[in-house]
Amino acid sequence: MRTRMLALTSAACGAALLGAAALPASATGPGTGPGQEPEAAEVDAAGVDATAATAAELLAEVRACARISKGAYRTDSGSAKATVPVCGTQDAVFWKADMDIDCDGRRTAACNRRTDPYFLPETAFQTSRGEPLDSAALPHVVVPGPSKVWDYRKSGLTGGSVVAVVYRDRVRYGVIGDTGPTGIIGEASYAMAKDLGIDPDPWTGGAESGVTYIAFKNSRVSPIESRARARSRGASLAREFVGRS
Repeated sequence: MRTRMLALTSAACGAALLGAAALPASATGPGTGPGQEPEAAEVDAAGVDATAATAAELLAEVRACARISKGAYRTDSGSAKATVPVCGTQDAVFWKADMDIDCDGRRTAACNRRTDPYFLPETAFQTSRGEPLDSAALPHVVVPGPSKVWDYRKSGLTGGSVVAVVYRDRVRYGVIGDTGPTGIIGEASYAMAKDLGIDPDPWTGGAESGVTYIAFKNSRVSPIESRARARSRGASLAREFVGRS
């Protein structure tokens, strides 16, 4: 996983740009790795699907926080204070934070040691073939590693649990795919950021705030790498969550 630092030196930024420029034009891009399904068209919250749960509807359901974490999380390694609690409802767990970019797992043109100085070649959860997840192709969310503050496993969550991520007027669905530091929250994959219209660059991208993560309890999909199953299951769970079942 990657934790964005609050400030980058100009030299580091320059190195990132040079590294990205050095990638061959023919390199494999997101969505073309083994086990990936053809990408279907996403439907925006304000799109033609009248049955879809909208961003506004989902946010209305998570306005109040019934805290289930024993403390709060920082959003970055350099944050001075821990300000983000994990909250719960009968059917879901949620938190409101920033979005750092997780580019770990399978090496691709978008995610590798040249594009991401924090790149790791593995993820906490693996594909049905026992391989690291492809962060450039699979929309997924990172949860903090189990600690005294909060243990995601005790909230009915695991690798492959379905997550709805809301940013502005967009809702996108994915899975829990990786774990991070025990004291930091607010991170998702390159693919999730891109789907939400957030800059997915693993070095300089992400969102400083305004991202809501809603993880549905006991909702694991298999195989974990199936975008289509996560999207279909997520849309159904979201409708139930906002009272449209």
